[in-house]
Amino acid sequence: MAPQNIVVTGFGPFGEHKVNASWEAVSLLPEKLENFHLVKEQIPVVYKHVESKIPELWNKYNPKLIVHVGVSSYTSVVQLESCAHKSGYERRDIENCCPKNGAPCCAGDECIKTGIDVNKICERINKLGQFRACRSDDPGRYLCEFIYYTSLNIDRNRSLFIHVPPLNKPYTSQQLAEVLAEVIKYALIQLEEIDTAKKTEIINIYKNGRAAEAFCSFYHDNEVHD
Repeated sequence: MAPQNIVVTGFGPFGEHKVNASWEAVSLLPEKLENFHLVKEQIPVVYKHVESKIPELWNKYNPKLIVHVGVSSYTSVVQLESCAHKSGYERRDIENCCPKNGAPCCAGDECIKTGIDVNKICERINKLGQFRACRSDDPGRYLCEFIYYTSLNIDRNRSLFIHVPPLNKPYTSQQLAEVLAEVIKYALIQLEEIDTAKKTEIINIYKNGRAAEAFCSFYHDNEVHD
């Protein structure tokens, strides 16, 4: 059976980030991780590209998980974003454009939260002792939040966004790649637990259904008529 896919994106240069730490880290990830094939994609900091490219990646690869990575000058730790908002995108991209009405064209709720437990992942990353990770509820109302909302609106249970600090503040690109790999591993563990729980629930429903069917059959065969 062909390996399943994980899509990981990083952004290209913009503003002061002539070398974007997000793509530098993503590009160093291995080709395979936990028996999954990693599809690595550099995304230009352009709204209209995100709106067309992200649904295309979902359709083409049907990923088990999609992880978007961006850089933030306001952090020195790895931030796992818990949610994204639909409106408020008024900061212009590298083509000097912003979305019409400051929102993506797709229909969706104003705020969408990821189904992945980012708190648990942060706890596990911090226990490693090599990196610091924290939860964030504010991805920034720029391309980072815009791309996250786009994926959450497609499947909130398989979407995650990670903000990394600029290079060498304090982590090198290789170190950032290592922590990204760990985050992905822990997210996959959660998804596997969810899949196992769903399978168990389906089996129980099936068993209970068969039991109910047998009971109804017995009752019908033994029904006393006046």
